[in-house]
Amino acid sequence: MRTDHTVTSTGTSFGRRVVAVALAVAAIAVGAGCGGGGSGAAPERPASAAEAAPTGFGLVSPGDAVELAATPGVTVIDVRTPEEFAGGHLAGADLLDFYGATFAADVAALDPAGTYLVYCRSGSRSAQAVALMGQFGIERVYDMAGGILAYSAEGLPLAP
Repeated sequence: MRTDHTVTSTGTSFGRRVVAVALAVAAIAVGAGCGGGGSGAAPERPASAAEAAPTGFGLVSPGDAVELAATPGVTVIDVRTPEEFAGGHLAGADLLDFYGATFAADVAALDPAGTYLVYCRSGSRSAQAVALMGQFGIERVYDMAGGILAYSAEGLPLAP
């Protein structure tokens, strides 16, 4: 016996987006925070921030992150907690708390045509945030390798 299943849907783009958010939130809930190990291979690292800006996803060193953050049109996003942010952050960074109840909605509200530099404490939360941003169609987003720990280890300045 053969049964045909027909699915009719209106607003499939919205439906796909809702599913993507649900999957991303589930992955975030299951994944470790910024102090944990990553899941899978890291994105290929561009040679410099100048190379990074037009190409898409990638890791950038803390030194390249400084250069990228100073580039007009680049939005710097700190995905740590408000308490971590208050302890020092990259100058001009916007806070989007990875653990906040509105994180996925905040990411969904970002301009997909924008260019973003994302960082956290050590690189785990920012890697997950970058993956979520990709699900929302953001094509130019960069993850600062090693997070604020690597940035500070290089003696780079933090804003209070």
